Amino acid sequence: MTTPSEAEDTRPDPQLSEIISERRHLINLAYRLLGSLADAEDVVQETYARWYAMSRERQQDIASPGAWLTTVAGRICLDLLGSARARRERYVGEWIPEPLPDRSEWLTGRTGGAAADPADRVTLDESITMAFLVVLEAMTPAERVAFILHDVFGYAFADVAAIVGRSPAACRQLASSARRRVRTAQAPATPAARHAGLIRDFKQAWQAKDIGALIGLLAPDATLIADGGGRVSAVLHPIDGGEKIARHAMTLAEIAPDMTLLERSVNGQPGLVIQQNGVISAVIAFETAGERITRIWVVRNPDKLRPWTAGRQR
Repeated sequence: MTTPSEAEDTRPDPQLSEIISERRHLINLAYRLLGSLADAEDVVQETYARWYAMSRERQQDIASPGAWLTTVAGRICLDLLGSARARRERYVGEWIPEPLPDRSEWLTGRTGGAAADPADRVTLDESITMAFLVVLEAMTPAERVAFILHDVFGYAFADVAAIVGRSPAACRQLASSARRRVRTAQAPATPAARHAGLIRDFKQAWQAKDIGALIGLLAPDATLIADGGGRVSAVLHPIDGGEKIARHAMTLAEIAPDMTLLERSVNGQPGLVIQQNGVISAVIAFETAGERITRIWVVRNPDKLRPWTAGRQR
């Protein structure tokens, strides 16, 4: 015989659809806060685990499940950001945010060829470019959370305060400070077509081993940063100067003659992918200003290439 409490437990959850529909929002929020898709997925999993650990009665007492989920996810991210500095100090070499492919690449690159659930994917817009994510890395955890929640996702400072654990006025100041960091670090905007053209020209010059053309495409004070994470070989310190970067590119072309360069969207902007023996070994993002390339980020850490390599190495 079924008891009333057992019958209560087996009823369909009327909030289930609302809860599940929040997943994409939470992934988008957590990725922007952490710069890591793997960490973002862990945060969302933990957030849902905390929701389902509550009794049905307590869940039903929550007026806005979406707001509750966002608050919990934001607080988890804030805690992770607080411990990130110590993790970065143990990281081998430079740390670069995890690059993301275009949605079509993501869908075809899944293990076993299965299409990804669009609800799980990160929306690629101007708040997801590598240059923007790198600026976020320089912020304090509280600045980053306040700025992303308010300026990117449009949350009121009263709601931000509930997540950050400070007053609305303090959160307003945090977001303002973060905004100044972004303005200071932003390079002059390059038209999208010209940005894409510079990356294409860089690819062609690299393939042709034309060091003069490469130097001409790079700003004299350009910087290259590579992230191997200690898992694969990569330069451990930034390379400063367009000529030094061009010579480094020539060296790579000499020692890896089987290297294939492919034009791909990286975090919503034109970038390059390096393939060796049909396997993606690096993803490259760029920042441009005017007619020159000013920043290059090369991600080689296999752990950060998971969205690009799943289903391709089988």
